[in-house]
Amino acid sequence: GVACGTRVTMSQVREAVLALRRGKGMVLDPSDHDTWSVGSFFLNPRVAQAPDGAPSWPQPDGSIKVSAAWLIEQAGFSKGFGLNDRATLSTKHTLAITNRGGATAQDVLALAAHVQAGVRAAYGIELEFEPQVIG
Repeated sequence: GVACGTRVTMSQVREAVLALRRGKGMVLDPSDHDTWSVGSFFLNPRVAQAPDGAPSWPQPDGSIKVSAAWLIEQAGFSKGFGLNDRATLSTKHTLAITNRGGATAQDVLALAAHVQAGVRAAYGIELEFEPQVIG
């Protein structure tokens, strides 16, 4: 922690943010396949009512934003889950789909669709992709 009145430099802030992001696999490291991703793949959905126990945040428009990671995990998809050994959910968190080596766009989209279908079946909630899919 930083004591009150202590000046924090931009460099220190940058290093703290990078350390947090590294811990989640969100800073590219050629030796860590969890970093071979586009970052978070699924958006936190907005719903009228959150499932029991789900982390959620009321929105100004009256909807409720629900944790996509919680929905994914509760629907039975653990960290590291994959349909093959090329594309899997990150072993650090379930929001990222990672390239374990040799994954194609088709591998990534097949896994994303599988996770979407599982969450839809479990909760009736449609997860949306955060990255823009072109083509």
